[in-house]
Amino acid sequence: MLLAGCTPSGEGGGKTQGFVATDITGADYARGFRLTDHTGRPRTLEDFRGKVVTIFFGYTQCPDVCPTNLLAMAEVMRQLGDDAARVQVLFITVDPERDTPALLAQYVPSFDGRFLGLYGDPAATAAVAKEFRVFYQKQGDVKGGSYTVDHSTGTYVFDPSGRLRLYVKHGEQPDRIAADLRRLLAGQ
Repeated sequence: MLLAGCTPSGEGGGKTQGFVATDITGADYARGFRLTDHTGRPRTLEDFRGKVVTIFFGYTQCPDVCPTNLLAMAEVMRQLGDDAARVQVLFITVDPERDTPALLAQYVPSFDGRFLGLYGDPAATAAVAKEFRVFYQKQGDVKGGSYTVDHSTGTYVFDPSGRLRLYVKHGEQPDRIAADLRRLLAGQ
């Protein structure tokens, strides 16, 4: 598991089989979610069958890791060109108290209009984080609104059939992520 106070860190291990990211094919976690997107539509992983799906957990007030990740994924989409239509980038908030649907609708698509922000109430957020083995914890003024959230910083990648395949470390170069996504789109 990764632990970061919105500071980059990495995770090692795993099979590689030609992917740049860590190949976690066959993992028995991160099997799915039931959340609502920033337009108010209920969503599950199955809604995106046929596309490569990337999932990153974060929050809108994150000072560095989250916007850096979303900017990198916007560049990945640009590099993919027409193939980007077969990729769905999802941002799941770990700060449901502050990240309202309206805020997510403003923030997430500002990086790329195809990106979706997902949210749930605190219980749903905790359940999804547990399923994905994601750590998050408020730090600082936790009773007020001036807190930060330490959280895992990697991105999960699912192939078009909905199978968990890759774990991308925070800070990976967009061209390397794009190469991995192309391989998944090609059926590898």
